[in-house]
Amino acid sequence: MPVSVESILASLQQAEQPLRTPAMRSIAMAAAKELRQSRADAESVFTLCDDLIELDELHDAARTVAFEIAYRHRGLRDALDVQKLERLGRTLDGWASVDHFARKLSGPAWQRNQISDEHVLAWTRSEGFWWQRVGLVSTIALNERHLGKGDAARTLAICELFIDDRRDLHVKALSWALRELGQRDPVPVQEFIEQHRDRLASKIIREVQNKLTTGHKMAKPSEAMQRRMQARART
Repeated sequence: MPVSVESILASLQQAEQPLRTPAMRSIAMAAAKELRQSRADAESVFTLCDDLIELDELHDAARTVAFEIAYRHRGLRDALDVQKLERLGRTLDGWASVDHFARKLSGPAWQRNQISDEHVLAWTRSEGFWWQRVGLVSTIALNERHLGKGDAARTLAICELFIDDRRDLHVKALSWALRELGQRDPVPVQEFIEQHRDRLASKIIREVQNKLTTGHKMAKPSEAMQRRMQARART
């Protein structure tokens, strides 16, 4: 059966409930593979993703699959511009959907210069809370090891806009952005913390300093986290 909204919805309905991220990702991977093999072009895949986002039934799951397909289909991924991104992100309504979108779609598109700094800045300055978070979380892709080479200037330019923001999800996102950059380029992050110490939320200062000194945002990582950190250090 060719990949379609109906076939993906059927797969979601047949999957073990409640739906978990691995199951949704598996469905998206299978769909993306079939789309590649059938040489589906970027526009047709975009239309599929767009239609999935419109679904009322299993909306959150269908949207997750749509984002994953867009991320995994190279033709569409490389064609994502600001218009396509804003269309795919039109139903963002929570931190989970925002972070998935920003890490998989908008952030990498920015890192590849498919969208400009001005576009990301416009999101951070919009009236929409979730688009503001998209702009901030999009910095993650600039500094993740498997994507960017590290970009302190662009990351900190966005971070600076949120220094005085005390909304919990923005405080968490700012801490995350600084911690991610700190793994690639700790000096400018330390300088940023010192320069803005009097204005930053104490949670941000604490988590970033812990990350820079212990490799974890908590002062004392759990034993499981310590094992994961040690394993990464050996690779």
